[in-house]
Amino acid sequence: MNDFPPNRAAALDRLAAFVPKAGRAYAQWRNHDLPGQPHVSGLSPYLRHRIITEDEVLRAVIGAHGMQSASKFIDEVYWRTYWKGWLELRPWVWQDHRIALQAALNRTRVEAGLRANWEAACLGQTGIDGFDDWAQELVETGYLHNHARMWFASIWVFTLGLPWELGADFFLRHLLDGDPASNTLSWRWVAGYHTPGKTYLARPDNIERYTNGRFAPRGLANFAPAPEMRPHAPPGRIAQPQSPDPRRVTGLVLTEEDLSPDWLIRGVDTVNTTAVVKATAARSSLAVSPMVEQWVDAALANTLADHGDRLGSAVRCDTVADIHEWAKAKGLQQVIMARPTVGPTADHLAGLEDRLSADGIRLVMAIRPSDSAAWPRATHGFFKFREAIPKLLAAL
Repeated sequence: MNDFPPNRAAALDRLAAFVPKAGRAYAQWRNHDLPGQPHVSGLSPYLRHRIITEDEVLRAVIGAHGMQSASKFIDEVYWRTYWKGWLELRPWVWQDHRIALQAALNRTRVEAGLRANWEAACLGQTGIDGFDDWAQELVETGYLHNHARMWFASIWVFTLGLPWELGADFFLRHLLDGDPASNTLSWRWVAGYHTPGKTYLARPDNIERYTNGRFAPRGLANFAPAPEMRPHAPPGRIAQPQSPDPRRVTGLVLTEEDLSPDWLIRGVDTVNTTAVVKATAARSSLAVSPMVEQWVDAALANTLADHGDRLGSAVRCDTVADIHEWAKAKGLQQVIMARPTVGPTADHLAGLEDRLSADGIRLVMAIRPSDSAAWPRATHGFFKFREAIPKLLAAL
């Protein structure tokens, strides 16, 4: 956690240090996986949990460089938004992934060869230059350069022949910035299940070039048959954002999905109490990295400390039933929360609205205005979505 202190002050310090490099320097050097990662922002753990927001980052970078010079970095920020929107429009893709992941885990229990290869990959004991180093770096630091993630996923799928779902799960258990949309859909893209006829193949010369000769793996697979895909169902619709009633006795549900609650509590006169919900363990049926668990614990605690008594008394609630009992015990008429995007936290809180409404307690699941504007545009590929970025930025 020393590289990414889980608090807002550290996020703002990192943003300030990166802003001068966010223009042409970032465009030139962003793909280089070098020790210390001097050419990327390292903001992803903070953005994933919204300790700092995409809007704040974009304003700072555009203010320093303008849209044209910072276009590459702006695109990277919006890739995160695009993936979230894409999955919000297609929640069944997440559910299909969870089912396929469980099937792959079941195979590891009965197929000794698969289990041995999977364990070797997770431990970084395959003998593949670079790949083993990245596996160990991920477990030790909770972070990997984005280019290294792509190479790693490609080798996992096409050289080692392992199910991509197991690789996505390995990342989600260990990444401090493990995001269900970005992580799952990026692995699907590498494996060829996202875009028909397209896979991503790691090349030794590309790895050697962009690691400055640190790694030069040999014997990587150089051909990947396109997987059979079932046709994508048409995208659905984004739920309409809700607004709180300022007259009601209100409590806040704080989750690891959004640790900048100022925008939520502006809509009510007083937040009487806060339920703190940590769903990190729901990221996988296997054990999530203790580093990730501790990081989220500290981030939640720091958020409560930063906001003082503006959030009322804080109560830890582990389940939907706990939240229900908390709301009744506090005499709440309304519970507000940032709507969790498709993924483990949303799964963990399934059924909450029904439980609360049975006792006449209104649940308001709010969506940030920038998300409401962007997510419905994720109907096709990123480059179609990208056409709307100038309009989205103008709204900032």
